Amino acid sequence: MDTTLKEQLHLQFECQRAAFHREPYPSLEVRRDRIHRLKALIDKHGEAFAEAISADFSHRSHHETHLAELFMLQAGIKHTLKHLKGWMQPRRMPTALHFLPGLNKLMPQPLGVVGVISPWNYPVQLAFAPALAAMAAGNRVMLKPSELTPKTSALLARTVAEYFAPDEFTVMTGDAHVAKQFAELPFAHLFFTGSTAIGRVVAKAAAANLTPVTLELGGKTPVVVHDSADLALTAERIAYGKLLNAGQTCVAPDYVLAPRDQVEPLAKAIVAAMRKLYPTLAKNRDYTAIVSARHLARLQALVVDAKAQGGKLHTSHKEKLDGTRKMMPTVVTKVRPSMQLMQEEIFGPVLPIVPYDRLDDAIDTIRRGEHPLALYWFGDVGAECERLLQATHAGGVTLNDCLWHLGQEDQPFGGVGASGQGAYHGVWGFNTFSHRKPVFSNPSLAATQLLAPPYGTAFAALLKVLKKIA
Repeated sequence: MDTTLKEQLHLQFECQRAAFHREPYPSLEVRRDRIHRLKALIDKHGEAFAEAISADFSHRSHHETHLAELFMLQAGIKHTLKHLKGWMQPRRMPTALHFLPGLNKLMPQPLGVVGVISPWNYPVQLAFAPALAAMAAGNRVMLKPSELTPKTSALLARTVAEYFAPDEFTVMTGDAHVAKQFAELPFAHLFFTGSTAIGRVVAKAAAANLTPVTLELGGKTPVVVHDSADLALTAERIAYGKLLNAGQTCVAPDYVLAPRDQVEPLAKAIVAAMRKLYPTLAKNRDYTAIVSARHLARLQALVVDAKAQGGKLHTSHKEKLDGTRKMMPTVVTKVRPSMQLMQEEIFGPVLPIVPYDRLDDAIDTIRRGEHPLALYWFGDVGAECERLLQATHAGGVTLNDCLWHLGQEDQPFGGVGASGQGAYHGVWGFNTFSHRKPVFSNPSLAATQLLAPPYGTAFAALLKVLKKIA
């Protein structure tokens, strides 16, 4: 690692830390101003971000960028501005009888300098959403975006510098070596979105400074199709959830569990739904490419391995995609557990369908794997659905659709186990980047004075009473 670069990172961190110490509890007005500036940045440069992302991907649907990135951010900003005053207020807490007339309150306090390491798949939304929460909580922010989307990362750096002072919010670009040094800074909190494998590395680096971390990871998100499901509607919604951003979404359906007699009909219905969503692929501006040649080769290898192990491939289109980084949507049946696509998160437009005979078999399949970031159920929302919810772990759930739990600002978003730790969105993001400091106020005439020495019979009698009422 270049010593100069390491020094630059530390200098920027110390600059922000000094600024935070000068203003350790920004007012509502200051926080709102920063959030309004973030909104102005997104409003002004939204189309430029769409262009940059598309260039990084070789092609990325502008409509998907506006929906899944810019609109999501605008909705989050609106929600935050509406509720921020209430979130900042200290909360009166109950006070035990023997401490009256003392008072308890819980005070949300900014942490300091927050680090955000963001991924390539939604390079604007997953950079600015945690930054929004951190600034709402009154923190300074340093952002390290992904090197796999260099044009977008450079635009993030330029636009943030246009709207924010370096000691408020700054962007540090660079490769994986920069990310490693970045993760080793003594942040007040470190927020990482990415793979489980890299999440472990980030957590280890942060642990050296006892830096608390929020890890938004991924995993193999299952879809459970019940025999009560509407097959056509189910296929349409699975196809949409799988092909948004060409499957490069942390909560995209990874594999489907379906009743054995519905596997082939469901596969045909999903392929038909894919063709309806995207009548063509190569020149279709709605269908997104794979982010890099390396990721495309990995996905193609998954399909080759599945076919070699006896898998049945249902491809959505007949056209050739040579000369593009677009991937043919492929549904796989006759799936074996030994197939590579059942061993790792797919993160692309390949969808295996695994048969089950009883719901308990589907539950067992899910429980044999790591806890996923999301889980989807299609069918009647009744006793069997509730049994699935109670018997399995997942970061979040959508019933009879895919993805949409992620967009709920009034609900937390985060993982569990190998799919992550901590949560954000709405008030949960504000709380993630705040220390909720308990404050007890004791008046001059307080019962606690009776608990001081010299101890004697009066103290013993009082303690006996307290044990009964505590």
